[in-house]
Order: sequence, then C-alpha cells, then structure tokens
Amino acid sequence: MKIKSNGINLYDTLFSGQCFRMEEESDGSFTLILSDRVINIKEEGDYLVLDSNVLNDLDLVVTKYLDLERDYQFINSRIGDKCGILRDNIHLCEGYRILNQDKFEMFITYIISQNNNVKRIIGSVNKLSKLYGKRVYFRDKEYYLFPTFDEMKDITLEELKSIGVGFRDSYIRSALNKLAEDSLFLDKIDMMSTDKAIKELVSIKGIGIKVASCILLFAYGRLDTFPIDTWVRHFVSDYFSMKDEINVISKFMKETFGEYSGIAIQYFYHIQRNKKRQEV
Repeated sequence: MKIKSNGINLYDTLFSGQCFRMEEESDGSFTLILSDRVINIKEEGDYLVLDSNVLNDLDLVVTKYLDLERDYQFINSRIGDKCGILRDNIHLCEGYRILNQDKFEMFITYIISQNNNVKRIIGSVNKLSKLYGKRVYFRDKEYYLFPTFDEMKDITLEELKSIGVGFRDSYIRSALNKLAEDSLFLDKIDMMSTDKAIKELVSIKGIGIKVASCILLFAYGRLDTFPIDTWVRHFVSDYFSMKDEINVISKFMKETFGEYSGIAIQYFYHIQRNKKRQEV
C-alpha cells in the first residue's frame, strides 16, 4: 500500500525522542509498534510504502500517526515570523512532524521517562510489553504490543521493579489507580483546556509539568504545550538572553509562539541536533 508522504522526514521524526518503539531496518525502512499493530514504512520518492500485520485502515492509521494532514508550511511560516532564530534555521526542520500516539501508552511511557535515558526507557517499555502485552507476528518476527490498561491494571510494585523502572514503580501504580477510579480519565482530558488538563495530570503522584506536557503534546496533539527540560532552559535563556527559570521561559514561549509553542520547542532542539551533525 502506498500513501503520499507530504514531505515528511521519517528518520528525523521517528528518532527525535517522541516515541520509543521504532527500529531502522537494513533496507532503510522503519518498523514501528503501534497500539494495535506492527507497521513497516519505507520512503519511495514522494510516497510511503506501508506494510503491517493488520491491513485494515492502514492508510488512515499511518496518516493520523504521522500527522500527515497538518499544514506544517503554514505553521513554519507563522513561528518563523515570530523568531529570527527559527526563521533563519527553519530549513533544518523540513519534514519534522509531531506524532499522534496512543493516550494510555504515552501516559505510562512518559512516567517511565522521568530522569531516564533513552536506552533505559526503551528497555523498560519493551520488557513491560513482553510481559503483559499481546504477542503478534510480522514478517516472521515476534513483537509485543504495549499492554492495555486491562492487561496492566493488577500489576504489583514488585513486578514493576522487575522490569527496571526504579523509583517510578509507585508513580506507575498511582497512574493505574487513577484509571481504576475513573476509566474515562484519559478521554476527559481531551475535553479540557490545556491549563486544566495539566492541572489534572499533575495531581497524580509522580507526574510533573514536564511529563504532563509530553503526554499532552505527543498523545493529544496539544501543540501549545512545551516540555521544558534542562536543555530547553539553557537553550532559550542563552539565545534569548533571559533568566534560566521555568516560569520566565514558560511565559516567553506562550507569549511568543502561542498555539504552536510545542512545535517551536521541538524545533529548537532539532536545529541544535542538526547543527551538531553538520559539525561532525
């Protein structure tokens, strides 16, 4: 099956730190584990060639996941007008997209990501999936889908410790308890303003503003949310000559980039990464 690529840069998008269940194959294609299926995507000119163990609605699933219908040229123009750094370097972000990922998976995964490195995050997520998720086969290889709430709801702290999540075990258990109390919690987030959604998420033990922002950006498409980590604080304070304080940076991002603050933050990181590549 083929669909229009709409200018996406698959490598830059998939390996930007948004998702943790992807692999680049020897033929240059990419295999991803989504919530309900495994997919393989290969760039071929202006098209993406798709394959999966579940072919139903595959074109629609991939189009939504890769955010292919959003007008990024318009967004790039808008945020470039607001910021000289982005205007002068926006070409380095050509084809970068914000992924639309599963709400429950992001809810748990970004709790695991706290004070963690990518290798360990991937390891924990894969162990969790192998122990509690559904096993599927694709191209003669075994994969495990990320477990659903029902598959995870009875997991114990001891079991969580065994997969290497460390101090985050109690945070994951708190998140699961929240869903046990209110099965529609993640759906209700969709109906809230961004500020209200952040308040609801941070009310759960172990979820701070950064994790809440990641969940909203990568699972709910809230482009006005912007995870602020140490790197972002240094970058923004240095380039824009402001205090290295979260409240100051947050105010600046909201006032400068508004509804596209999340994309602007991602672009700042991506620009730096591309510049480092060019220096090598």
